Amino acid sequence: MSSSFFRTSLGVIFVAAGALHFLAPGAYERIMPTYLPLHRELVYLSGALEILGGLGMFSKRTRSVAGIGLILLLLAVWPANLQMLLDARAAQKPAWWVALLWARMPLQVVLIWWVWRASRPRA
Repeated sequence: MSSSFFRTSLGVIFVAAGALHFLAPGAYERIMPTYLPLHRELVYLSGALEILGGLGMFSKRTRSVAGIGLILLLLAVWPANLQMLLDARAAQKPAWWVALLWARMPLQVVLIWWVWRASRPRA
């Protein structure tokens, strides 16, 4: 498959994920670390940034900047993924769910790599 296919897929994924922040903000608020203020506002901000980054992947002119932004965003939301895992363990959620959340942690690195590859100037 072509790099164009992967780049387009990445853009669609981020636009869709960003839209979910506006359609179901409560789900994202629940996984935010308690030390962060303004949960609803941060959910909307991260959703808007995901949408902008996803759209940026469609244009060669904006792809590099969008990639940098998405990588920074993925790093910024990593604590929420960790919080989700810690909360699931504390609530003694089913083992399969906790295992899925553990698997998600290194997948964040794969996603960062995918964004980096897709947003490089020669990509």
